[in-house]
Amino acid sequence: MTEASKLQPGSERGGRSAPRAFLHRLGWAILTVVVIFTLAGAGAALYGFIGRRSAVHYVTQKVTRGPIVRAITASGTVNPVITVQVGTYVSGVIQARYCDYNTEVKEGQLCAKIDPRPYQVTVDQDKANLAVARAQIVKDKANLAYAKVTYERNQKLAATKAVSQDALDSAKSAYDQAQAQIGVDEATIGLREAELRAAEINLGYTDIISPVKGTVVSRNVEMGQTVAASFQTPTLFLIATDLKTMQVDTNVSESDVGAIKVGDRASFTVESFSKRPFEGQVTEVRQSPQTIQNVVTYDAVISVPNPDLLLKPGMTATTRIIVDQRDDVLRVPDQAFRYAPGGLAAVSRGSTRPSPVPDGSGGLMLWILRDGEPHSIGVVPGLDDDTYTEIVKGDLQPGDEVVVAEQTGFGSNSTTPH
Repeated sequence: MTEASKLQPGSERGGRSAPRAFLHRLGWAILTVVVIFTLAGAGAALYGFIGRRSAVHYVTQKVTRGPIVRAITASGTVNPVITVQVGTYVSGVIQARYCDYNTEVKEGQLCAKIDPRPYQVTVDQDKANLAVARAQIVKDKANLAYAKVTYERNQKLAATKAVSQDALDSAKSAYDQAQAQIGVDEATIGLREAELRAAEINLGYTDIISPVKGTVVSRNVEMGQTVAASFQTPTLFLIATDLKTMQVDTNVSESDVGAIKVGDRASFTVESFSKRPFEGQVTEVRQSPQTIQNVVTYDAVISVPNPDLLLKPGMTATTRIIVDQRDDVLRVPDQAFRYAPGGLAAVSRGSTRPSPVPDGSGGLMLWILRDGEPHSIGVVPGLDDDTYTEIVKGDLQPGDEVVVAEQTGFGSNSTTPH
C-alpha cells in the first residue's frame, strides 16, 4: 500500500470532526445568551416589583364648609299627652254600653250603665229609715212638752208642800231625759241622711260617664259583663283628651341624658311612615330613672303636633334629639384625626369616636397633602358629630386635602379602622 493510500482514511476522519466541534461551540454560546437574558428579565421584574412595593399612595378627603349637628338617638313610644282611665266605683252587671273604640265623647257623656236596681233598693231603705227617724223626733218632742209641763206644775205644788220632793225630782229627771232624747233623735236623723246620701251616690255611680272631652282609645267592657270593684277599680274605658297633640316618651341612656335640655329640637320616624320624619321639641326630662336589665335610662318627653291623626298611641318611634349644631363651619372628616404616616395612629377599634393624635401643644395633629407629600399641622377642634369635626383654629382652607389613609404597593395598609 502506498503512502497516499495510507493517509486517505485519516484525512476523511479529520474532515468530519471539524463541523461537529463548531456546532458544539455554537450551542454553548446560545445557551449562555439565553441565561443572560433570563437573568436580566428576572432582575428587571424584581426591580419593578420592589419599586411598586415601595410606592405609597395617600388617600385624601377635602376640607369643606357645612353644618355639624350633634344628635342623640333613642327609641320611644308615641302616647297621648293626657290619658284618662275611666273605671267604676261600684260592682254590678253592665246593663248598657253607649261608647266604643274611637268614639268622640264630651265631658259628662254617659258611656255605660251598671244595673241600678240593687242600689235603688238601698236608697229606698235609707229613705224609709230617715222617715222613721223624723217621726220619732216628732214623738219625742211631744213627750218633751209633757215632761216640761209636769215638771213646772210640780215645782208650784212643791212650793206649797202639796207634793213631795221625790215627786219633784222624778218630774225633773223625766224632763231632762226628754230633752236628751231630742238630741239623740237629731243625731239619728243626721245619720240616716248621710246613709241616704251615700246610697244615692252609689246609685249615681252606676252611670259610667266621661270626665273629659276626648276620644275613646280603649274599651274593656261588654254588655252583660260583671265588674267587681271590691279591691281595685277596674278600668272600663281609656280616653285620650286630644289626639291632635301627641308626645314621645323616649328612653335616653344615662351617658347621654346630661346633654339633653328642654327646648331641644327633635325628629323621629315610625314604622308606618318610615319615609316621613316628624318634628317635635323636648318639653320635659324626667328625673325618675328606669332600670331594665341593669341598664339605667331616663324619660325625655318630646311633644309633637298630630293634625292629620297619623300618629297612633303605642307606635314605636326612633328619635333623634339635636343637642348642639353649628352652621357653615370649617370641617374635616373624623378619619383624618386617626391617621399618622406609617400607621402610627392610635386607633380604637370598635369605637365610632376618633382616637386623635395630639400635636404636643394642646391641639390635635392633621396631615395635609401638599406637593404629593404629607405635612403635619396643628389644629384646635370644636364640635364633633361622629362624621365631621369642626376646626376652630388651624391653617386650613376649604379645598385642602387631608390624609385619611395610605396604600402601599399592591396591597392596602390603611390606617383607618375597619
